[in-house]
Amino acid sequence: MPPSTSFFLFGPRGTGKSTWIDAHYNRAQRFDFLKNDVLLRYIGEPQRLRREVEGKEEGSWVVLDEVQKVPSLLNEVQSVMHDRHDKIKFCLTGSSARKLKSSQANLLAGRAIQKLFFPLVSKELGADFDLERCLRYGTLPLVYTRPPLAIQTLEAYVGTYLKEEIQQEALSRNLESFSRFLKVAALMNGQVVNVAGLSRDAGVSRPSVERYFSVLVDTLIGSWVPGWQPRLKVREKQNPKFYFFDSGVVRTILGTVRDPMESFERGLLFETFVYNELRAAAHYLDVGGEIFYYRTPAGVEVDLIWSRGRKAIGIEIKSATEWRSEYGKGLRDLLDQGKIQAAYGVYRGTRAFSDSRIRICPFEQFSSQLFDGTLFA
Repeated sequence: MPPSTSFFLFGPRGTGKSTWIDAHYNRAQRFDFLKNDVLLRYIGEPQRLRREVEGKEEGSWVVLDEVQKVPSLLNEVQSVMHDRHDKIKFCLTGSSARKLKSSQANLLAGRAIQKLFFPLVSKELGADFDLERCLRYGTLPLVYTRPPLAIQTLEAYVGTYLKEEIQQEALSRNLESFSRFLKVAALMNGQVVNVAGLSRDAGVSRPSVERYFSVLVDTLIGSWVPGWQPRLKVREKQNPKFYFFDSGVVRTILGTVRDPMESFERGLLFETFVYNELRAAAHYLDVGGEIFYYRTPAGVEVDLIWSRGRKAIGIEIKSATEWRSEYGKGLRDLLDQGKIQAAYGVYRGTRAFSDSRIRICPFEQFSSQLFDGTLFA
């Protein structure tokens, strides 16, 4: 549901933010800063925006699309909010939070909440959901809804991202260096990242690798998943995992999008897909919490842990079509120690059952419990 108060809406390019806004705010006055004439009109005279909207009726909405291109406008937005006692509401969209941070832009001091936008999720796809297609090509709307053009669209998307998001916004001074980093980062998708090792493999300095990862996070192309260390007084240092936001984009960066999926690749892409579904559901349902992975020095692992306050849920993900009891070892250990309250095994099979207090679910059933909120209850 659309928010009832002013909000920032951040999401990667091509995820359907504009289409969603058209559906929910079709009567709003709209300023699209991807259009050069609109951009030039306000970039040199940001106060013009205030003059144009401050007299609007109470309850009116104003949409500023790709607001990170003109960060100074946010001062004018706050001025209107203050003078009109928040009676005029703003939807402020962007595909990069980095430019707002780097320019120390006014983020409206809590007057606007922050929302995230994701590629299509399984619930939105409904009867059109096809897991194999999601893993192979991802769920960007223009990719998923046009199967014959999926590969060409993905290749254009990755090229556009490199040229526009990175080069034109000056997020990286060396596009060739960033391209090498990006391919190695994609190889590490869903795995624990050793920055020093990745730096060597990509032939890029460690400070540059750290900066490039921050570019991916700030442009919403990927996210970190830290290691979970419950109830430890002294925290051991654990390297985080990194997940890209879409499996089709990962395969395109790697140059494998035209090839059949290998077994090992399918496993990591399935894990990536489940992670992004969990992240989207937690955000859309506004349940809060954080997502971790779990690994002990002895090598016991659990793919994902969702934790909020005293509640924690473990999730083990396997791309196999038959569930084997040994897959649940890490979950059973955490259940026995009382560190998690519920455990799920998600796989590509068709049978739902229980295995030593672990709920084994085909992906479709897991997805249903995820988006109806049952999993978080």
